[in-house]
Amino acid sequence: MKTQMLLAAEGEHNPIVPEPAEIVVGLVAFGLLLFVLWKYAVPRFEKIYAERSERIEGGIAKAEAAQAEAQRTLEQYKSQLAEARAEAARIRDDARAEGQQILEEMRAQAQTESDRIVSQGQSQLAHQRAQIVAELRSDLGRQAVDLASRVVGESLEDEARRRGTVDRFLDELDATSAPAESAKP
Repeated sequence: MKTQMLLAAEGEHNPIVPEPAEIVVGLVAFGLLLFVLWKYAVPRFEKIYAERSERIEGGIAKAEAAQAEAQRTLEQYKSQLAEARAEAARIRDDARAEGQQILEEMRAQAQTESDRIVSQGQSQLAHQRAQIVAELRSDLGRQAVDLASRVVGESLEDEARRRGTVDRFLDELDATSAPAESAKP
């Protein structure tokens, strides 16, 4: 039985080992498939790969250029901001100086106006004092003449005499009052 099995096994086809004709047909088909892929598919894949690589590299270059432009813009913005800050500080300093100048001018004007008002007031006081002194002298002179007329008993109606007497009396009065005023502290 053993020999029969062996004979039967030799005559039958083994499914694990392929036939030599199948191996040759498979190798020829594989070679044709490899040739077609190498001739048509691989160049297309290479072309698509090259295009994508170029696009990616171009995108990277564009991104780098955009980043460089953004950096230049940022630097320009920073310099403009620094210039604006410096300009604002200069304007602020100019405004302070101008304000100080205006304040000084206003003080000078106020002082000038004050001096003018004081001078005008003193002038008016001196004028009024002179008027009051003149009025008092004439009143005092009349009263002195009236009193002297009564005491002496004669009329001092003569204008020239009366003025001379009054003026002499007032001069003596001024002379005696001047040392007393200068002695006051």
